[in-house]
Amino acid sequence: MAEVIGAALEMKAAGAGHRSIADWLGRPAATVRGWLRRFAARGAEVAGVFTSHLVALADDPARVLPAPAADMFGDAVAAVIAAAMAVRARFAVTAAPIWQVASAVSQGLLLAPGWPPPER
Repeated sequence: MAEVIGAALEMKAAGAGHRSIADWLGRPAATVRGWLRRFAARGAEVAGVFTSHLVALADDPARVLPAPAADMFGDAVAAVIAAAMAVRARFAVTAAPIWQVASAVSQGLLLAPGWPPPER
């Protein structure tokens, strides 16, 4: 399921609408719209968490930081992908799908209410 949701997030970051994403993935439009809205509602926080992981794990963080995207949604998706790739490289789990790694980093809570927790 992580890969399906991840694909939806990537397609949205590339400019697709929820209906076309739903059609492509064979999922109900309302379900996909919900995924996208929940992710968008906390894009800045998600980007911050995953960028922190990226910086902590990458050998050369400056070299792997994603370029700014067109919007916060795209920035957050790029941060998730970059951090997941850093996890795969650091721990030699290159066969692990990107969005499963992202799900593990968020403890399966990427789209859950209250994640990421507020900073103290």
